[in-house]
Amino acid sequence: MKKIILILASLSLLAVIFSPLLVAAGKAPDCCKLSRDIELDEVTYKSGFFVGEINCDGKITADCPTTGSTTANCAVKTWGLLCLLNATYNITDWIFTFAMAFVGVMVILGAFTLVTAAGSPEKLKKGEDYILYAAIGMLAALLSKAVPSIVKSFLG
Repeated sequence: MKKIILILASLSLLAVIFSPLLVAAGKAPDCCKLSRDIELDEVTYKSGFFVGEINCDGKITADCPTTGSTTANCAVKTWGLLCLLNATYNITDWIFTFAMAFVGVMVILGAFTLVTAAGSPEKLKKGEDYILYAAIGMLAALLSKAVPSIVKSFLG
């Protein structure tokens, strides 16, 4: 057992030491594809288009407009912020989806516990707690939808 722990610790240490090499092997991106509409500095960047530097693998050939909305792939100086906001939106959307699914499971579990309590005070309390914690989780999930706006206000 001690040999296995020593081997796992050694492999973990090697992984931590050599992981920067894997990161350095990749080329820094010059652009990103937006998965949703993002409004920044009076310009709406449409989903499905690429934003970044000119000649990003041949995808971008013109500058973005300074007002209005984009109608094609375009180059913009703040493309890094747009890509960060796009990633933040995607992450918070997934967190929200999983959190709401978990809230649904907790409400069902709480309701099942209440229905099958058969007058037991500790089971009633446990079922009520499940539903209370589900409500708190739902509030936290709703607050996670505000994270991109907070990031946008700090960075933009």
